[in-house]
Amino acid sequence: MKHLEYIGPKPLISEKGIDFDKNHDDKFNYLPVLLELIHALDHEYIEGKQYTFDAHPENMSSHEIYIALQKQCPDLDKMIEDIEEKTAQEIEERIERIDQNDHLELDEKTAYANNLKIMKEYLTNFSINEALFNCALKRLAEVVTKDHLDYIVVPMFQKFAYVLHQLQKILEDQKHPIDTQLDILEENGQMIAKLKVITLV
Repeated sequence: MKHLEYIGPKPLISEKGIDFDKNHDDKFNYLPVLLELIHALDHEYIEGKQYTFDAHPENMSSHEIYIALQKQCPDLDKMIEDIEEKTAQEIEERIERIDQNDHLELDEKTAYANNLKIMKEYLTNFSINEALFNCALKRLAEVVTKDHLDYIVVPMFQKFAYVLHQLQKILEDQKHPIDTQLDILEENGQMIAKLKVITLV
């Protein structure tokens, strides 16, 4: 079993050093919320009935996340292996391009290549987490489409809002696009985010 974990923001690697893009966080951060939403929404529905679910994504351990992902993403371990191989290949190709770069001095090329090698495991784990998030997000989109959901209401927390915003993009990019509207509302003294499905083929 692959040990899944939070890695950190997207790394910015160059001949000058290693920095991190704080605006591009590790998708692992959003996996518990995403998986809880799938768990809450993927069931049989009675027309006209409203359903509520008390989610506690902050309590999910890495092992529980892995087990939940196995149910949503077919051939999970194979997908992880493929990403590991792909990332290693991309790093090697990047090092080759650095070596052929006429605009860099020899010491800059060496520093750049070494920075990439140092960050190989970080880059690999970051890519794995991103792919797993995308896999689960597509699964959530399937649930919304399959069950013809009219709307999803979540607490107005950053992680929930982010997942719904990403879900909007997936639904819009499908073969049969689905229009949605994401609103921030106040209900019973609490802020909520409401994703309304406008058109569903």
